[in-house]
Amino acid sequence: MMGMSINILADDKIEQLILGLEEKLRSDVLYLRGPMMGNLDSVFLKIIESLKTDGEKRGLNRNEIYIVLTTEGGSAEVVERLVNVLRHHYQKVNFIVPDYAYSAGTIFCMSGNKIYMDYFSVLGPIDPQVETKDGKLVAALGYLDKVEELIVKANNGTLSDAEFVILKDFDLAELKSYEQAKDLTIDLLKKWLVKYKFEDWKVHKSSGLPVSNDDKEERALKIADSLSDHHIWKSHGRPLSINELRELKLKIDDYSEDKELHAAIRELHEYCTDLLEINQIKSYIRIRRALQ
Repeated sequence: MMGMSINILADDKIEQLILGLEEKLRSDVLYLRGPMMGNLDSVFLKIIESLKTDGEKRGLNRNEIYIVLTTEGGSAEVVERLVNVLRHHYQKVNFIVPDYAYSAGTIFCMSGNKIYMDYFSVLGPIDPQVETKDGKLVAALGYLDKVEELIVKANNGTLSDAEFVILKDFDLAELKSYEQAKDLTIDLLKKWLVKYKFEDWKVHKSSGLPVSNDDKEERALKIADSLSDHHIWKSHGRPLSINELRELKLKIDDYSEDKELHAAIRELHEYCTDLLEINQIKSYIRIRRALQ
């Protein structure tokens, strides 16, 4: 796996904004921006442990955290390790998406008890990115769909010579890894939706009947199948708004309904975005400063 550099800029303004959000939400807050690849999991572990240790020094007993997340995606395996870390330390994990969280970022959000978005926020299809032998990141579903298309043409006798060369050169081991990545993302999404996102789903709104575990699993499977269907969304980076996600019967909280919270999140995200662009930083994690 490729390595990555995680930056924590010492900026008083960001400190004030994060502390303000923590006070507003009465929970820990972590700002995360960048690809979910490489050694992010080990860095994330140290930061979460530091946050919890600092909480003990401050006399806090917080069992809830909000992740302010912006990412183009990454590895489902890395996301799984991040979730394991968070769930070891926190009973409630919520996600705030001020801009976008694609692919593995969407999967990460689905592990939360709550997902907060506004009209500008978007998630994306769960199209995992896989690292090839030469270190490049590719969207797994796009490759699998292309191979399926070429196989259908071959069976129908309509495969061109150029397409035959393309099909012949596909690495079977890499294709298998793409299939495994797809299966993993669907399995994780189903598991986390049932265990965490649907935890408080007790009664059907339409009938008033109690919600069974089978109901939760059925709903999770439909959402997972929809978000992983490349034929529906067409693109790895297709933006799915709060309304489109709600049409999939996925509960999303609109944080713009709280004007003070909305302003605080917008200010933190815009300030961090400007600062990172000025310093040409692509990967960034920030929590409150630890007491000395």
